[in-house]
Amino acid sequence: MKNILTVFAFVATVFMGVQTSSAQELSQDKSRPEVIAKTETANLTEALGLNGDQSRAVFRALVAKEVGYQKNVDGKDAKSATVIAEKKKLDDQLKESMKKTLTADQYAKWLKMNN
Repeated sequence: MKNILTVFAFVATVFMGVQTSSAQELSQDKSRPEVIAKTETANLTEALGLNGDQSRAVFRALVAKEVGYQKNVDGKDAKSATVIAEKKKLDDQLKESMKKTLTADQYAKWLKMNN
């Protein structure tokens, strides 16, 4: 009886460990807007020399863009007028946010990087 309880406790512990590791794997999904924005923000921070406030503002703008893209652009007909209009709107919002956040030199560099 003691051996059965020990085996059961061991199996339960292993099962809980497997669930925890799979939950951590899901939270780091590379297609999530936050993960994409974090990677791009890190690249921009290094390339443009952003300070902490600028990095946070850029991160928020990039998350908003990625969420909008995933909701309204990704997986839809790229030649559709509504998709083209939505993509342009999201890109214009990002440009406006970047223009407010970055200095003139940083903004010029960012525009060159995106073209």
